[in-house]
Amino acid sequence: MIFNCFTMNVPSHIYHGTWRHPENQLADFNSFETWSGLARKLEEGKFDAMFFADILGIDPAYDGKWDAYFEQGLHMPCNDTFTLCTALAAVTRNLGFVFTSSILSEHPFSFAKKVSTLDHISGGRIGWNIVTSVTENAARNFGHESIVPHDQRYDWADEYMEVLYKLWEGSWEDDALLADRKSGIYSDHTKVHRINHAGSRYRVQGPHLVSPSPQRTPMLYQAGASPRGSRFAAQHAEGTFVLYPNVGGARIGIDKTREIARQNGRDPDDLKFIQGLSFVVGSTMEEAQRKAAEIDEWVSYEGLAAHVSRDMGVDLSHLDPDQPVDESGLDGLQGYARMIEIGKQSGEKATVKEVANALSYNCRIVGTPESIADELELWQDAGVSGVNMICQLHPATYVDFIDHVTPVLQERGLAQRDYAEGPLRRKLFGKSARLPATHRGAAFRNLAAVAQTAAE
Repeated sequence: MIFNCFTMNVPSHIYHGTWRHPENQLADFNSFETWSGLARKLEEGKFDAMFFADILGIDPAYDGKWDAYFEQGLHMPCNDTFTLCTALAAVTRNLGFVFTSSILSEHPFSFAKKVSTLDHISGGRIGWNIVTSVTENAARNFGHESIVPHDQRYDWADEYMEVLYKLWEGSWEDDALLADRKSGIYSDHTKVHRINHAGSRYRVQGPHLVSPSPQRTPMLYQAGASPRGSRFAAQHAEGTFVLYPNVGGARIGIDKTREIARQNGRDPDDLKFIQGLSFVVGSTMEEAQRKAAEIDEWVSYEGLAAHVSRDMGVDLSHLDPDQPVDESGLDGLQGYARMIEIGKQSGEKATVKEVANALSYNCRIVGTPESIADELELWQDAGVSGVNMICQLHPATYVDFIDHVTPVLQERGLAQRDYAEGPLRRKLFGKSARLPATHRGAAFRNLAAVAQTAAE
């Protein structure tokens, strides 16, 4: 299985309130040592990557205000993840780095240049989590009147990806870079091409200014769960970040997405499903449960509810936590409530509190190293390819897992004992460092050269 550290360059990511815990170092999230120490430990534990979430704005989504987000340290303040990944790549050799960036925040031409550069200097260890941004504040921070409607954002993302594929895959031919000291020719200009993209949002002449990096296109991740988001993931993503509340929900959702991928001409095996999970580890079940209870004393329900209110666009501030979702009158919660109910007794309804806890407690496994390994085998059997491990205490959550659970997983063949050679894509798939031939981006290889020859 793939194991990523799932985190964010903020004081509080998922388990809100725990930044106050005396063992939690995230109160010092501005310090590079807070992150470099974790990166080295993850590499020691043979984790595949650090996966960083990010935001571009904060809406007054809880009780009509933004107060809770600042008071709880809930993704606020928030530092840039790309910059941190660049620094961390310099203190590691094998660990991958997946950053989050929105189509809203940067023109694809400058974004392509920046990402190719980091892929070069990291030796091909870079992944990109593609997001479209959902907050009004994010849209206004970049000069828009309001956020683009949901499905239109994915239409925008499709064109954004097309420009990037043309730059990354089509602008430079494989043998364009010569670096020939004898002839004095560094690049063969006849094998570097303009892309001449003209679309509804972007007009980009090209060429790409960076020579092909080890992966050309970074590893692509996406987390859309809507029908339109799932279709986008099936077309573009190689790793899709999922937060199924239980194994049954994972099996149903993964089967559906694999079928969409198949319908789009892709090999379903070229799509990895990375489930968000957290762990509390004890030498006995009693010890693990005691540790979990101690952590829970620091968790803020208001922080959890404010987070879900923003992400789901439904304000939970005035709802009774114990009220069944069906009685809340809020349609926006119904889909997730049905998914939660898959793992419950027949007829038992999901409550508002269970929805608020969906990002944390529904995906938390408390147990011994052996029982945790048993649970992970069930998730793997449902189609889950790996884990985005959510932090409760930084770095103790990861240290406990690496020191006690990882050896058991390695013994069972569920975790790698050492890193494979090559860039991140090769490490994860065991194949080429490049996009597979069935991927949508592969269709843009040498496309610019063909177009230029036709024009001439």
